[in-house]
Amino acid sequence: MGADGSPSPVLGWDGFGLTPVAETAPPAGPRTAADSFLVEEGRVLAVDLHRDRFLDAAGRSQDANTFWAAAVDALPRTGAWFPRFEAFAGPSRPEFRLLLRPSPPLSRSVALVRVSGTEARRSPSVKGPDLDAMLRLRGEAVRLGAGDAVLTTGEGYVIEGATTALAWWRGDVLCTAAPELARVPSVTERVLLTLAAATGTPTLTEHVTANELDGLEVWALNALHGIRIVPEWLGGPALAELPGRLDLWRRRLAALRRPLP
Repeated sequence: MGADGSPSPVLGWDGFGLTPVAETAPPAGPRTAADSFLVEEGRVLAVDLHRDRFLDAAGRSQDANTFWAAAVDALPRTGAWFPRFEAFAGPSRPEFRLLLRPSPPLSRSVALVRVSGTEARRSPSVKGPDLDAMLRLRGEAVRLGAGDAVLTTGEGYVIEGATTALAWWRGDVLCTAAPELARVPSVTERVLLTLAAATGTPTLTEHVTANELDGLEVWALNALHGIRIVPEWLGGPALAELPGRLDLWRRRLAALRRPLP
């Protein structure tokens, strides 16, 4: 849906070009890939990384490559947008769609809450197959008064948010979840860690429980909002914020935005 509640235009790929399809028209099969990113006045952060993530999930066929190029070409170069690129399994060939969605309002903070449902993930390392389940978990978090849901292992280790990657600071060390914890590869996290390397900021991956984040600064990362501070973890740790740090890193991230090809 659009920001005003109106249907978002949906363009389907017929193998030669993009044509409008009804938003309610059911896809041929289950979703295999989905990718979204913020487009502001034609500028995007790390669009090539989004492309690679989508193609890795959708299969690096010529059809997938051609669809991506045509869909990027169809994106508006003015205004603020949050398009979604989708691939679905079909009986004989994949189906590709582009949702041309206006950007919702952006924010610099988001509250988190732990909800049950980590087991809802069927393909935890791929963005797309579990999208509907993750959106339902986020909806449950919103009903509880938060903005996103935290997924944890059976042992209580923090994995990710339903629609965000999570990072935290131990002093001057930027920390992220251990690579052994299966989760969606976050483009924003990857760019953030590249920035950390470029600025000489030490980084660390670790297994951490929510209680072990008590007193730390926690960030939520995604392609829509970029970096957001987590001021509150409902029913969880008390969190902190170092004045100025969030704004500094948000400016660094924004400086990397580039015009669409």
